Amino acid sequence: MAFPLNRVQIVGNLGRDPEVRTFQNGNKVANLNVACSESWKDKNTGEKKERTEWINVAVFTPHIVAEIERRFKKGSTVLIEGKLQTRKWQDKNGNDRYTTEVVVQGYGPRADLLAPREQAGGRSDDGQGGGINSDGQTDDGQQNPDDEIPF
Repeated sequence: MAFPLNRVQIVGNLGRDPEVRTFQNGNKVANLNVACSESWKDKNTGEKKERTEWINVAVFTPHIVAEIERRFKKGSTVLIEGKLQTRKWQDKNGNDRYTTEVVVQGYGPRADLLAPREQAGGRSDDGQGGGINSDGQTDDGQQNPDDEIPF
């Protein structure tokens, strides 16, 4: 028997600034819209083709939401790890609707800023990667002074 596994990992760019909402109980959710693009050359025509998938992400983990509020902006390159979840909701006309999204909740999943908006090509000004890992260190192993809360 196989063990069930529901884990998703995406890398892409934020299509808009994160939307953070606060519930009546004080908990927050950060909603992200991540563009994951792929390109290829058509075998028959040699023409370059591109396709973008827009993926909705809901982040519920408090310390990750705090980092998203502080650092994530439209155009930022991000890495998201979570699980796929489909939820049912009703539109303003009372019709049932379904949304499938990546959910980041608990302490296993993560949301990392790989490159800020001004470095959205994944490169910093010095040509080196701009990633921050879940230990709060840069890709070259140096501690990032901006990271007060590793995620």
